[in-house]
Amino acid sequence: MTAALADRAAEQGRIAIDTEFVSERRYQALLCLAQIAVPDPGAPDGVRTDVVDPLADDAPDPGPLARVLADPHVEVVVHAGRQDIAILRRAWSTEVSSVFDTQLAAGFLGFGNQEGYESLVRKVLGVRLKGSEGFTKWDHRPLTAQQLEYAADDARLLLALGEEIERRLRKRGRFEWAREECVALEASSDERDPDRIYERLPRLGRLNEQGRAVARELVEWREQVARSMDRPAGYVLPDQALIELARRPPRDRQGLEQIRGLPAQTLHRRGDRLLEAIGRGRTRPAPPAPPQPPGRDSADAPLVSLAQALVRQRSMEEAVAVELIATQAELAALVSALRRGENGDHIRVSRGWRRELVGQELIELVAGRRALSVGPDGRLLVTAR
Repeated sequence: MTAALADRAAEQGRIAIDTEFVSERRYQALLCLAQIAVPDPGAPDGVRTDVVDPLADDAPDPGPLARVLADPHVEVVVHAGRQDIAILRRAWSTEVSSVFDTQLAAGFLGFGNQEGYESLVRKVLGVRLKGSEGFTKWDHRPLTAQQLEYAADDARLLLALGEEIERRLRKRGRFEWAREECVALEASSDERDPDRIYERLPRLGRLNEQGRAVARELVEWREQVARSMDRPAGYVLPDQALIELARRPPRDRQGLEQIRGLPAQTLHRRGDRLLEAIGRGRTRPAPPAPPQPPGRDSADAPLVSLAQALVRQRSMEEAVAVELIATQAELAALVSALRRGENGDHIRVSRGWRRELVGQELIELVAGRRALSVGPDGRLLVTAR
């Protein structure tokens, strides 16, 4: 069945995919189901669906579907699909290309950029979903008929939702904007990189050189243990306890007992291994000190407020979700860069569709070549100077 679906998707150039997974109390999310829908002119409603169960004893080979997901000529329709894509890339050892995310794309039609699936289906397709099975235990077998019906229905409607949103985007000349924004989703990953995890530790800047070396070693040790147990890393060693161990690394179990927040099971079952990891950390080269965040000039604040007003104005006029255009932090970074004489091209609001919509105007605003005022109708007025 999966091979036939894959062939149909390749022929029609489109596939919708949704997943059910369980991430609670696991090192990485477990893929429990993949719901597939492809256009099929010969089917009664024009759609063929299937539910792929990777946990079944006779689980089908996902290879044909994986190849379709990686085919740049096949559009892959998802909804809020960042995690779906990350899980599929890992579980099926595939790339996912030509992504069209209905939640993200709907933000270019005046919907909120966090619009839920049920809400979007109701507003765009005029269909009310039946009772949800979304929070059932998808890793328990056998699955019920209600679960399977819910899963297949989700995929079928997702295909129709993607088609209608794409039609509306093309009509408004916004389809390429949405596609540009969806490209970043194709690289979604839930693989855990110890270097990135280390860099995100809290209060890292307060550690001395030896403390940073111990912290980096403990991150690696924690990842190995958590993976072997299939448990979240924080279950083995919470971040706060890891930093405290690095700040004042103990040499014996008595010292470990003084560390606040250290889980009892880690202390009693893995205390010796933990001490060995701390010992290795003392002798490894220390990572460089984390960079200091760029300072903010208090004089930037009024300009940032003006930039926010301009972004909101264009958001309302063009019916593009303001959250898609720029965050306050991005606007602050742009203002700061421009005032330092930089071009600000490294900030996303000054690139691609965002530059076309408002980015160029923001640059001109900071340069004094645009002005904001209140027009005769009481609305914000943007004028060239």
